Amino acid sequence: MPLLLPVLTVLEIVLLVVVLALFLNKIASQLNSISANLARVTFGVRAVETQCAVIGPAADRINANLASAAAGLEQAAAQAERLGR
Repeated sequence: MPLLLPVLTVLEIVLLVVVLALFLNKIASQLNSISANLARVTFGVRAVETQCAVIGPAADRINANLASAAAGLEQAAAQAERLGR
């Protein structure tokens, strides 16, 4: 009987270590899966960034063209106003 309690305690500790190892293994596999997903997302974001890099300079040119078109329309509106009087 005096030997039973230490044996059960050691068995309980071994069981606890095994359960902890299993859960840590499961957590590690989930973290690896998350890491793979984040790598794919990062790749996609970089692709979008590369494709959108041309938008900035093009938007500047479009804005300049629209500004000159707006100035021309203002002149046309002023002429139409004078002709309408």
